Amino acid sequence: MSEQPQSGGPASEPSLPVPPPSAEARKWAMLCHYAAFAWFLAPMVGNVVGPLLVWQLKREEDPYIDAQGREALNFQLTLSLALMVCGVLAWILIGFPLMLLVSVVGLVLTVIGGIRANEGKPWRYPLCIRFLT
Repeated sequence: MSEQPQSGGPASEPSLPVPPPSAEARKWAMLCHYAAFAWFLAPMVGNVVGPLLVWQLKREEDPYIDAQGREALNFQLTLSLALMVCGVLAWILIGFPLMLLVSVVGLVLTVIGGIRANEGKPWRYPLCIRFLT
């Protein structure tokens, strides 16, 4: 009876270094995050449409752009959902301060995400629902 060689898996195989993303890929990944500022042009939809357009146009060019675009879009969808919940909670007045808090946190995290993407460091937003995997 011959034995089948077992697949090693990640623990037994040495990990190969991942090359850093190119300058062009870093630029487009950063733009995936910063396209959310289209919210100022079209409130409540621009923050989703902006990253969606950039991601759809450039996702096949580099896996880094694909990953960061998906991450930016997931966060903007989560942020929109949170703002909708705040809108409902505005009926009992707690929604207004929560809406301000969610907006400031969203702004700060979006800026951090763009900076990290431009540095070539993968960025994962905290408290983000992963709609797209």
